Amino acid sequence: MAEAEPQPADPPPAESGERIAKRIARAGLCSRRDAERWIAAGRVAVDGKVLTSPAVVVTAAHIVTVDGTVLPEAERTRLWRYNKPAGLMTTHRDPEGRPTVFQNLPPALGRVISVGRLDFNSEGLLLLTNDGALARRLELPATGWVRRYRARAFGRVEPAALARLDRGLTIDGITYGPIRARLERQQGDNAWIALSLAEGKNREVRRVLEYLGLAVNRLIRVSYGPFQLGHLPPGAAEEVNAQVLRDQLGGATAPSRGRGARHAHRRG
Repeated sequence: MAEAEPQPADPPPAESGERIAKRIARAGLCSRRDAERWIAAGRVAVDGKVLTSPAVVVTAAHIVTVDGTVLPEAERTRLWRYNKPAGLMTTHRDPEGRPTVFQNLPPALGRVISVGRLDFNSEGLLLLTNDGALARRLELPATGWVRRYRARAFGRVEPAALARLDRGLTIDGITYGPIRARLERQQGDNAWIALSLAEGKNREVRRVLEYLGLAVNRLIRVSYGPFQLGHLPPGAAEEVNAQVLRDQLGGATAPSRGRGARHAHRRG
């Protein structure tokens, strides 16, 4: 049985490697949090020495094993556009047992995480990636990427009220940044409204329109930064070409191995 040891001998400086939990997550086995649990349970070893702490940095020179099996090589960074249908939670586990996005993805995608979330009843573009660091980067308002939505709402719209959203507002102590909104069309008691915002706080569009006396009954995200929903069918996922991904992110993605092919998948 492998000898228990809190860290491998002569660990390299942090700048030359990465934390062990991140390495395991990038290999697609589990999340970083789950990797830390595996380490605590004595399932992970580096160079034959079982770890008891996740405070370990490893490089490509180290041999990492989980349950005695050598860790597979980390995948290149990948990103998918997914057309989320309404009626799915954007979470891996829902305590109320509601269906989730990740239960309904094509198996070929493997383990992925979402870039931000969409509400249970919201639909449209959701970005998925196998790289947690990329997901966090794309979620930050500092990217400056605009999220665009189309909302159908019950009520009569006052264009002047929509125009005032461009100055931002505060609702129940929560401050929302500028939102560009325009009335597309009024159909009886329902209106279609186009909205653009940079932050995307929790339920922001719904709360802002409710503040204006409008009840949202359909909400579709049509773009996230440079990535568009387009004509992607509901429940389908399509990989972003690796070169397009590098161009949009300024070459900051992980080195690509092979071609970034585009594959369209649909739920059965």
